[in-house]
Amino acid sequence: MIPRRSDLSGHWSLDENTVFLNHGSFGATPIAVMEEQQRLRERLESDPVLFVERISRDLWWESILAISEFINAEPDGMTFVTNATAGVNTVLRSLVLNEGDEILVPNHAYQACWNAIDYVTSRSGAKTVVVDIPFRVESEDEVVNLILDAVTENTVLALIDTVTSPTGLRMPFEKLVRDLQHRGVDVLLDAAHGPGIVPIDVSDLRPAYITGNCHKWICTPKGSAFLHIREDRKKFIKPLNISHGFSSDGSTQEKFRFEFDWPGTQDPTPWLCIPFALEYLGGLVEGGWPEIMEKNRNLAIRGREILCEALETTPPTPESMISSLAAVEFPWDGEVTAPGMDGDPIHNLLYDEFGIQVPVMAWTHHGTKYIRISAQLYNHEDEYIYLGESLKKILDR
Repeated sequence: MIPRRSDLSGHWSLDENTVFLNHGSFGATPIAVMEEQQRLRERLESDPVLFVERISRDLWWESILAISEFINAEPDGMTFVTNATAGVNTVLRSLVLNEGDEILVPNHAYQACWNAIDYVTSRSGAKTVVVDIPFRVESEDEVVNLILDAVTENTVLALIDTVTSPTGLRMPFEKLVRDLQHRGVDVLLDAAHGPGIVPIDVSDLRPAYITGNCHKWICTPKGSAFLHIREDRKKFIKPLNISHGFSSDGSTQEKFRFEFDWPGTQDPTPWLCIPFALEYLGGLVEGGWPEIMEKNRNLAIRGREILCEALETTPPTPESMISSLAAVEFPWDGEVTAPGMDGDPIHNLLYDEFGIQVPVMAWTHHGTKYIRISAQLYNHEDEYIYLGESLKKILDR
């Protein structure tokens, strides 16, 4: 029998027959936010020219201000992209790399972004330096030391996650950003799992670049993410789409806005929903966003405890390295290979037989399968208990 969700689940339109423990992959948009997007789309289609040329410009800036305030970033360095992978590619494809330059990437990084690094280094004669970090770590310092030890005089950039996608690890990104940049290494902070899952203070950290999704933990419509570029790096970065702004006149800031804000015709409504989503989600829980992040983190920790008990294992990392995602090793004696577009067989079995939507990651870089849970306001502890019971049934076969 499908377990209950939380009392807040009525704000989402999730399938009642699915145990949805995978908010981390694509997010889930509340009904009210979808209604706001539809309202904006109807306004757009009532006069597309007026909306694009006039109305959306003010709304766009309101969204820039809203996400900038949320992560304490300078609005003049803030722009929008469709997803964090596009943000990472925007930075990497703009860099002028020389032969021998090195880019650091931990082996917990999102494969798509890792691929982008390999692409730009292979074309330029630069080098991708993979930092091997085990899944089971005793402390944050262990991670910091492994990454800092990989820095050489040739290191020009490091890709650092706020929270890793395949392994659900909350990286000590605050210390890493400060220490790496103190050594003269620019940091591209991959906050795909960032805003709404961990506190971020861009003005304090001052990373060279940070990109993050809004459609995950802020729950905006799909295809809304941001890229923030520090003032001293803006002149080096161009959008992936070279469009009208490239030949425009004006100040550096005016050109920056034109180039990034007008890449071509697109539906702007996912980004225009950011102010509404921030206010709406923040109002669902007394205490607002800090309480939401803490509430989800506590549920993820509890969910991890339940998983560890079911799989007869122990927590692989300290609780300080858990946010609203958590992963544990899935016992697997066979070969660990990337599953391709069809998905992992254990993932498919959990969904097809038990109605559980949860990722099982075959992470070849560790030779291990991980099962990763998410915790969002609509989830309830009973769902993780049900997952644990289902896993026991699978393993008993």
